[in-house]
Amino acid sequence: MHAPITLQISALGFWIVGLFVLVLAVVTVWQMVRFVDAYDKQALTVFGEYRGLLEPGINFVPPFVSRTYTFDMRTQTMDVPRQEAITRDNSPVTADAVVYLRVMDAKKAFLEVEDYKTAVSNLAQTTLRAVLGDMELDDTLNKRQEINARIRKELDEPTDEWGIRVESVEVREVNPSQEVQHAMEQQTGAERRRRATILEAQGERRSAVEKAEGDKQSNIIRAQGEKQSQILEAQGDAISTVLRAKSAESMGERAIIDKGMDTLEAIGQGESTTFVIPQELTSLVGRYGKHLAGSDVAANGHQLDSLQFDAETRELIGLDDIKEILGEIEKAAEMDVAGLEQQAKAVKNGDPNVESADEAVEDDPATEPEEQTSVSS
Repeated sequence: MHAPITLQISALGFWIVGLFVLVLAVVTVWQMVRFVDAYDKQALTVFGEYRGLLEPGINFVPPFVSRTYTFDMRTQTMDVPRQEAITRDNSPVTADAVVYLRVMDAKKAFLEVEDYKTAVSNLAQTTLRAVLGDMELDDTLNKRQEINARIRKELDEPTDEWGIRVESVEVREVNPSQEVQHAMEQQTGAERRRRATILEAQGERRSAVEKAEGDKQSNIIRAQGEKQSQILEAQGDAISTVLRAKSAESMGERAIIDKGMDTLEAIGQGESTTFVIPQELTSLVGRYGKHLAGSDVAANGHQLDSLQFDAETRELIGLDDIKEILGEIEKAAEMDVAGLEQQAKAVKNGDPNVESADEAVEDDPATEPEEQTSVSS
């Protein structure tokens, strides 16, 4: 009986040892293998001694005595807590910021600083307070880019020794105290009221200028209209004067001749047989006779002249329309003659629909004035 029990104990011990060896092997393999992500690097220490950096991928390390420290090589964002500071002109302000940083050398970040994130955060806080304290209140509110550049410059030198690069610093808010904000609001309101007053004054001035310019243009147009009216009135008076003068000059010599003829008639009715006639009168009579009757006045005698009108005067009194009127009269006369010839030819041919010559004459209203004229004569 003791032999089977001993065999069972031996088999159980074998299984226990085998299981322990298997577990030990699995743990050993687990301790030997390190998986590193593509954006990470790991610092390796063996018995506390720095051995190097593990690159992305599968890495094998001594089991049970190795430790690794992971560093993210991507750009990281770190918030800087809100800080209180006193500006150069003794105005209290509060500000916060955001720092963008990246691990450039994982070995330095592991060996030169205990916790690079905490170190950069503390350094950024003190630098932010120092920069704000070195500026006046208006500059802290208006010169954000300058504040960002100064903070980044102050962070570059110490972080380079830690293997960290500060890529950017952005100040998010700079808030003065409540009293200062209230004073600034009052100042802003006063400035806006001042600008509104200036704009209103400028608008009134521009309106006055536009109104004056409009009055000026209106006066100019009115003066030009009056000037044109006076010019036209003067031109009308001048034309009327010219027409009267030309009419008087044209008819003056004929009036003298008529008066001379009346004088000759009166002289001829006297009893005297001898007459003394002035040479000027005989000259006028000769010119008058040659011009009107074609008498035997000397060929070199002067005709009775009549002044010629210019184109403008002829157009005003309508002298050029006389030829047109005479042409229309002649055309109407020719049409009447042609009609009479057609009627005569029709009567000769014995057309019963055509009136006789006597009836045509009786019906023609144009013959009545001639009969009346002959009777009166």
